[in-house]
Amino acid sequence: MRYAEVPTSRRISRIGLGTWQFGSREWGYGPGYEQRTREIVQRALDCGITLFDTAEVYAFGRSERLLGEALGDRRGEAFVATKIFPVLPVSGIVQQRAVASAARLGVRTIDLYQVHQPNPVVRDGTTMAGMRRLREAGLVEHVGVSNYGLRRWQEAERALGSPVLSNQVQYSLAHRAPEDDLLPYAAEQGRLVIAYSPLAQGLLSGRYDVANPPSGSIRRMNPLFLPGNLELAGPLLAALREVADAHAATPSQIALAYAVHQPYVVAIPGASSVEQVEANAAAGDIVLAADEYAALRAAAARFTPLTGARAVPRMLAARAGR
Repeated sequence: MRYAEVPTSRRISRIGLGTWQFGSREWGYGPGYEQRTREIVQRALDCGITLFDTAEVYAFGRSERLLGEALGDRRGEAFVATKIFPVLPVSGIVQQRAVASAARLGVRTIDLYQVHQPNPVVRDGTTMAGMRRLREAGLVEHVGVSNYGLRRWQEAERALGSPVLSNQVQYSLAHRAPEDDLLPYAAEQGRLVIAYSPLAQGLLSGRYDVANPPSGSIRRMNPLFLPGNLELAGPLLAALREVADAHAATPSQIALAYAVHQPYVVAIPGASSVEQVEANAAAGDIVLAADEYAALRAAAARFTPLTGARAVPRMLAARAGR
C-alpha cells in the first residue's frame, strides 16, 4: 500500500474504505451485511488501509457506531474521518456535533473532521471558529471540507487561520472536473483531495452494460446508468480493460489506480465483502505508466454522458419501463 504525501501524525493510505453503506439498506447488500462490517474493517487494516471515512448522516449515526465497533482495539492503526452535516453549522453546534460523533466512534480524537457540504446561507467564519475550538480542545486533529469549490476551500482556510487539510469530492475517470483546479491546488499547497465514488458507483467496474443494467435503487437513479450512457461508456471501459490486462488486474483496480495516481489524492471506495476490500487495497500498489495514464485520460475525455436536467426524462422513462 502506498500512502499520501501530506504531513499527518498517522499515515493516510492511498486507498481507504468508505462506509456510506454501513447501516444503510439502500445498497441491497442483504440483512447480514452489518455482521460483516467488522470482518471487512479488520481485513482492511491487515491490507494496509488506514483511512476510514464516515459521516454523522450515514444511516443517522449508525455508520459511525458500526465503524467504531469494527475498529475495536486496533483504533490506533486507523486514520478516522467523519463529517458534520451543515444544517446550522454555527460554532456551538459544530462543537456539540463533534462530541456526539466522537462518542459514536468511541474515540477521544477525530483525526479528520469535515464539513459535509457548503451551506449556501451560513458562511464558513462561524463554522471554522467551532473547528478551531475543537482543535484547541484536542477533540479534532485536522479539519477538512467536502464538496467545496476551490474558492470556498480557500475561504475556509482563511476563516480557520490554518490549513484545511482536505477536500472530499466526487472524482473518477467519469468525473474529472477536480483535475482543473482542486488537484493543482492540493499539489501546490500540500493539501489532500479525497475522491469519493472513484468507481462512479460501479460504472468503471465493467460489470454493467446495456444488456446488464444495475438492479439496486441507488444506481438506477444515477443517470450514468441510462442505457445511452452505458453504451457511450463502452470505449472508456475498453481502455480500462486493456490497461488492466497489462497489469493482471481488473478494470476496477485500474480505475482506482488512476484516481490515486497523484500523491496528494486518496480514494475511498466502499466494499461489500472481504474479497472486495482486498482487491481495492491491491489497487493501491498499482503504478500506471505515463502512456497508460495518458491513454485513460484521453478515453475519459471522449466520454460525455447525458447528465443533469437533460437526463431526467430518460431516467424516468427507464424506471417506468421496468
